[in-house]
Amino acid sequence: MLRLAGYINILIAIGHIAGLFWADIMFEVTGIGNEMKELALTHYSLPYLMTVFVSIFFLIFGLYALSADNKFRKLPFVKPVIFIIAGIYLFRGIGELIFDIEQQQGSMFLETLYSLIAVFIGFLYLIGGLRKWKTTTHKQ
Repeated sequence: MLRLAGYINILIAIGHIAGLFWADIMFEVTGIGNEMKELALTHYSLPYLMTVFVSIFFLIFGLYALSADNKFRKLPFVKPVIFIIAGIYLFRGIGELIFDIEQQQGSMFLETLYSLIAVFIGFLYLIGGLRKWKTTTHKQ
């Protein structure tokens, strides 16, 4: 599960970088076009820098999952970081779902899809971490 979560995060990071070649389209498809246009008013490079910054986080999340699955070198604080990442994904996914339901927005398909993907990835981290570090009781 952690390996799958790691590879998904690395693919998301690569997708962010590749999407910069078609940034306007990517921003519109992901529903952040207006926000990125406003950010570009401050400085034209900010949407691109923000995207690179976000992709770095996805890459780090992916490398931590692979490290926990022993597919990458040992990274510091692997155990707590895996559960923090799980919490971030679950909070983002469930929080957005609740917000969308309360707001009763018209075009919720993409937001709902992204939220469900976040919940799925969060559960990969959570369940993968619990399986990896499950406490075993020894009979005496």
